[in-house]
Amino acid sequence: MSAAAQARPEARTGARPAARAGSRAGRLAAGAAAGAVRVFLVLAALFWLMPALGLLISSFLSPTDLNRGGWWQALTAPTRLTADNYERLLADDTITGALLSTVAIAVPATLLVVGLGSLAGYAFAWLEFPGRDWLFLIVVGLLVVPVQVALIPVSELFGAIGLFETTAGVVLFHTAFGLPFAVFLLRNFFAEIPRELLEAARLDGAGELRLFARVVLPLGGPAIASLAIFQFLWVWNDMLVALVFADSANPPITVALQQQVRQFGNNIDVLAPGAFLSMVVPLVVFFAFQRQFVSGVMAGAVK
Repeated sequence: MSAAAQARPEARTGARPAARAGSRAGRLAAGAAAGAVRVFLVLAALFWLMPALGLLISSFLSPTDLNRGGWWQALTAPTRLTADNYERLLADDTITGALLSTVAIAVPATLLVVGLGSLAGYAFAWLEFPGRDWLFLIVVGLLVVPVQVALIPVSELFGAIGLFETTAGVVLFHTAFGLPFAVFLLRNFFAEIPRELLEAARLDGAGELRLFARVVLPLGGPAIASLAIFQFLWVWNDMLVALVFADSANPPITVALQQQVRQFGNNIDVLAPGAFLSMVVPLVVFFAFQRQFVSGVMAGAVK
């Protein structure tokens, strides 16, 4: 056996510990980098949630304590927290009526957009009719139309037909401006359904409505859920459309809080709990269905 052949096993045995040490060092470096990223994300999330935390704590402080200092005083003296602000707020007919008015606007506007958008998305994806592609391009073009452009002409139209300062007028406005995005999202999602699946259902005798209800809607659940969440959050947090078209005697919660600011500029014991109540519902909806929201938007917009 030559000297080179005898040295080869020794070279191999010497390389293995070095490779092991290198892989161990690489894993440690990767773990340290991942840990640093997690710490950064946690700190960023805490920084982003700081205003909401301050609003929550302020809503449980009395007016005297709020005038004495900032919300952070409750961190060192938690006994100052009280629920009196919420008791007074919920006893206020204006705020409770505004919450009910917001629900009466947000729920129908969401259901209409989801229902009409689903039907239109299925039609653009799987039905053949003249001018289908051109109509879809027009729908996509409507995505860039700002809400502010339509305020004056729609106000004149609603005034002429008796829908100005009504809940129905606000719902129709939100539905009209929510439909382009709904059709765009659901059409792209429905178009990815395998054609063979639809053809098999047609061969079994399913008509278009049954095919839509039994096959397309169940498969489009993530996109429909994400659309419903997006539309509900937009309508619930809207103030511009509600300020223009809603009934001034029974406005939504955003307008009601804005009126409180105008009438009582330093009335933080009313504004803080009211603002937090208006923020709780969309936060709960979003965090409860965020997986469906992200998966549906990405599937409809990217595929």
